[in-house]
Amino acid sequence: MHIILVSDRLATAKSLTLTGWHVFFAGATVLVSIVLLASAFSYLTVRHAAEIRLPFLQDLLHAMNAEESRRSKAFVRENLNVMATKLGELQAQLLRLDTVGARLAAMAGIKPQEIKAVETRSDGRGGPLVLPSATMSPAELQQAVDELSRQLETKSDTIALIEAQLLEDRIRSNQLPTSLPVNAEWNASAYGWRIDPFTGERAMHEGIDFVAAPGTAISAAAAGMVISAEFHPEYGNLVEIDHGNDFTTRYAHASRLWVKAGQLVMRGQKIAEVGTTGRSTGPHLHFEVRMKGMAQNPGRFLRLAQNQLAPGTGALALQNH
Repeated sequence: MHIILVSDRLATAKSLTLTGWHVFFAGATVLVSIVLLASAFSYLTVRHAAEIRLPFLQDLLHAMNAEESRRSKAFVRENLNVMATKLGELQAQLLRLDTVGARLAAMAGIKPQEIKAVETRSDGRGGPLVLPSATMSPAELQQAVDELSRQLETKSDTIALIEAQLLEDRIRSNQLPTSLPVNAEWNASAYGWRIDPFTGERAMHEGIDFVAAPGTAISAAAAGMVISAEFHPEYGNLVEIDHGNDFTTRYAHASRLWVKAGQLVMRGQKIAEVGTTGRSTGPHLHFEVRMKGMAQNPGRFLRLAQNQLAPGTGALALQNH
């Protein structure tokens, strides 16, 4: 590249020749100058900002941090208050559960010494409401939650004990023959000594007779297992059920059997139909209750079933002998 210089001060015109190296060095010089100027400007700016503006920035930063801290504390305090309120509600519910547990324990016949913890008893509590001057700390709240958890665990054990006792009582009552086998009058021939209808002699009647029409349903007086369902020369068509605890019941003179030996039956399940088979003078059900093979007075078990008779049949008084 040729550059011609013309000036009044120059007698003659001069020419300059620029090569690529000249252009490169010129560009490099300009670039270095720009970098140096930028560095100097940055240095001066930071220095002045540190001397003049830094206190303002620090105050602003402190103010922002303080506001954020205040909001965080307010949020934590609000959550602690909500959790404390919920904890109070749970404690009130636990107190009501104590009362219910004590009533259930009394109904189940559980003695106080059989209850594992003193907290299961319902203690009277009350008084005016006096709020604390400060909210609960996280440590205090955690301690209260741990205590409530311990009380709930103890209460769960107590309720489980009561439930087991009630279940045992329910099973025991379900196995006792306290349900009428036939919805009919049952004083036709009571338990005890009587005049035998066939021989006319004094003889022991080991059951209760229910007078009913042929085909009337005969139901199990309690849940159990059928140990016999067959014809007997004196009982006729006979069903015998084992109810556990050495209790058995017999249902005699049936016209038809609905169950088989080894079958499990529920309380109130139909097991046979009234008939007059065997040693019988007419359609009726001969019902027996035995304990360890010895005949018992069925009336002792059927008193609770008298009120379950349908209207019109009449719950007649039991004749004890």
